[in-house]
Amino acid sequence: MNAAAERFFVRHNALPTMPEVASRLLKSFDDDNVGLAQVAALIEKDSTLSAKVLRLANTAHYSPSHQIATVLDAAHALGLETLRNLTLAACLSGAFPAVKGLDRATFWRHSVATATYARILSRQLGVDAGMADTAYLAGLMLRTGQLLMAMDEPHLVADVEAHAAEPGSRFSLEEHRFGCTHADVTASLAAHWHFPHALVEAFNDANTPLEIRPFSLIAAVLHLAEVLADAAEHHDEPVHALQAAVPELIEHLHLDLELLAARIAAAGDPAAEVAQLLH
Repeated sequence: MNAAAERFFVRHNALPTMPEVASRLLKSFDDDNVGLAQVAALIEKDSTLSAKVLRLANTAHYSPSHQIATVLDAAHALGLETLRNLTLAACLSGAFPAVKGLDRATFWRHSVATATYARILSRQLGVDAGMADTAYLAGLMLRTGQLLMAMDEPHLVADVEAHAAEPGSRFSLEEHRFGCTHADVTASLAAHWHFPHALVEAFNDANTPLEIRPFSLIAAVLHLAEVLADAAEHHDEPVHALQAAVPELIEHLHLDLELLAARIAAAGDPAAEVAQLLH
């Protein structure tokens, strides 16, 4: 583990607890027998989570034709993939406190956007469905290490955010100030939470994916997804942002930018539901 990242875990009371529902959803990724009813039953065990899912299912974003009154109804309205993804987002956003140096709503909008772009990129690059699910979770978690950094050094984190105007620049700004990046701290958190080793490694490698051997596709996807989320936050054109920030990575992946732009446009606002997750 990165020693500079591990210092944020010295105060053990600062380590958030992996939500039980999120832990069980994570295990369900590789289980083809888990369907809507099982995920709905899992959500129903947590009243706060149930309320969030019902609020989400009844928003105009999902255009319900009738009032949705039960979690199982919500599951059928949303579909398994959306239900699982939104539940993970609700679980993780609830596991971390608000911290100085980061605006909570802006932070989680960015995290959900990163997750959505990670899934879009994974599918375009031809990974299997399970990997696309994993990419969504990894994208959702990628910046959570920054929350732990902000608990210790809020002014430095706020300084990073004030200067991170260029998409993708957060990595180098943090490296200069902390000797590690949010992705390194997230890797440590994922290890503390006993995440699969491949996911821990993906976070470790997300800072500079082209320098890693063997090449990690999911680490590359995470880096690209954060650049796209930065671009969305700053209202930059996504393809131009990628070309400016990571031209070598685009070339290495033979990424079809025209197709990617079309898929991003089709996805709409990836974080439209974030306000519902935070209440």
